[in-house]
Amino acid sequence: MVDVTFKEDSYRSAVAVGMIRLKPSTVKAIRDGAVPKGDPLTVAMVSAVSAAKDTSRIIPFCHPIPITDVKVSPEVMDEGVRVRVTVKSTGKTGVEMEALTAVCAYLLTIWDMVKSLEKDERGQYPDTVIAEIRVEEKVKF
Repeated sequence: MVDVTFKEDSYRSAVAVGMIRLKPSTVKAIRDGAVPKGDPLTVAMVSAVSAAKDTSRIIPFCHPIPITDVKVSPEVMDEGVRVRVTVKSTGKTGVEMEALTAVCAYLLTIWDMVKSLEKDERGQYPDTVIAEIRVEEKVKF
């Protein structure tokens, strides 16, 4: 780990985004509230918040930091689901890893919730793609 003992606490925020591409029929099921496992958007939101708070347990050299806010903003589009996660803290290190971890957890949870709808006749997922995960913005002051 990097020694941050003598760093001053400061306001930190980060925004990360990503998307999961899905079959049109799966997108319709999400919009219609017809996913067999339940509401994937709600479950994924809880997963994202939990992941942001647990990042230091998942990524070995991330510091445990005080998360003060996590905002999860999904958008259901014709080609799948896009998510934007904003994480805030007043700590010694940035929160971009927490935002990225939250996005990944969100998208993986969507996949888990809709996988029965996404499988093809061979049990594979040729149309399901998690993509475009990146940090959109990082702020420190």
